[in-house]
Amino acid sequence: LLFSTDPQASLSDIFERNIYGQGEVEILPNLFVVEIDADRRVAEYQQQVKQKIMDMYGLDAVPKEIEEYIDSTSAEPAMYESATYDAMAELVAKKEYDIYIFDMPPFGHGVRMVAMADILSKWVEKITDARAKVAEYDAVAATLKGEAAREDEVMKELIDIRNKIKSFTDLLTAKRRTAFFMVLIPEQMAILDTERALKMFENLGIQMSGLVVNQVYPAELLERPDTSEYLRNRVAMQQEHLRTIAQKFGDKVQAIVPMFTREPKGIEMIKTASEYLINCQVELPAVRGGVA
Repeated sequence: LLFSTDPQASLSDIFERNIYGQGEVEILPNLFVVEIDADRRVAEYQQQVKQKIMDMYGLDAVPKEIEEYIDSTSAEPAMYESATYDAMAELVAKKEYDIYIFDMPPFGHGVRMVAMADILSKWVEKITDARAKVAEYDAVAATLKGEAAREDEVMKELIDIRNKIKSFTDLLTAKRRTAFFMVLIPEQMAILDTERALKMFENLGIQMSGLVVNQVYPAELLERPDTSEYLRNRVAMQQEHLRTIAQKFGDKVQAIVPMFTREPKGIEMIKTASEYLINCQVELPAVRGGVA
């Protein structure tokens, strides 16, 4: 199962078909793709909260002030990440697939998605503990009144949420089951972002399994007399940045994907790109004054 957390509908573009908000779409035998509509998921969640309030308190409608507050949560900056994370955790909890691939946008967003696992786990744990104490007081009060303690529906839901998040968090942090890869291009800003991201992932206790260098021009273009000056300069610049990549991340680079003559969209081009990921012989330029 391939799942995109990118706010842009990138998988729909790559596979050249409408996947956004369509659920689990089978692209090829044994390949399913999901691209969630986070806005719709947030709206559905808000409606569920309203319905539960009405059910719990026997109301025909949610009070206006509470409804306005619930509706306003859709504007919260973290709501998209929360909805996406919840969808990821829900898919993993079903245990219907052998392999899960999560495509995350570069750097900051990916780090936030991983960090959210720990944040949500601690948050739900605190709420569950608080609810457990409330349930104890309710049970004591019921005993004093000679009544049977009622089943705590809120507690049941909190436990379900906690178990779902824990299952996903355990999977994310299991080194034998999960691998993280970053993709970078041979440009200075991308190299700096990668350095920062590696440190941030390390702070989360996650070691990057490998790096993929993308959109690399063939070095042979420098030897061809018909190469334009513009392209020659681009290739020379990339070679310099590839030396930096070799120096900083050499042993982490697992694949080098070339710049193709057209965008890697559609099944055939995806197959072509995958050959470089699977069969690539990593050859980085020698570091000046040493060997990569």
